[in-house]
Amino acid sequence: MIKPDAQIHISNLRLRTFIGFNESEKTNKQDVVINAWIHYPADQAYNTDDVENAVNYRTICKQMIAHTENNRFLLLEKLTADLLEICMSPSHVTFAKVEVAKPHALRFADSVSLTLSATRDK
Repeated sequence: MIKPDAQIHISNLRLRTFIGFNESEKTNKQDVVINAWIHYPADQAYNTDDVENAVNYRTICKQMIAHTENNRFLLLEKLTADLLEICMSPSHVTFAKVEVAKPHALRFADSVSLTLSATRDK
């Protein structure tokens, strides 16, 4: 029997938040670009066609938006870890990875990004 692993990808979610420890970063919101990958076993979802058996990516995205826009962060590590925790919150998620990029954070670079991932034992 095939048990496919569903892979959701939230691609290039563009938000603004306070992130950084320099004075200008503490007083001015900056753009961040978020990518998230969420894996879960899809067999119950496609066998039942019931939303309760799937990962609700809309709910996760809304939580990510609210958390990012309503908080302040000194480090990319903190924001990324918080978003990873949101992605891992549904009990049937087996793996998640989150990348947060700060466009134009470095001169001559398009962006700086940090990626964190987590795996839940099955």
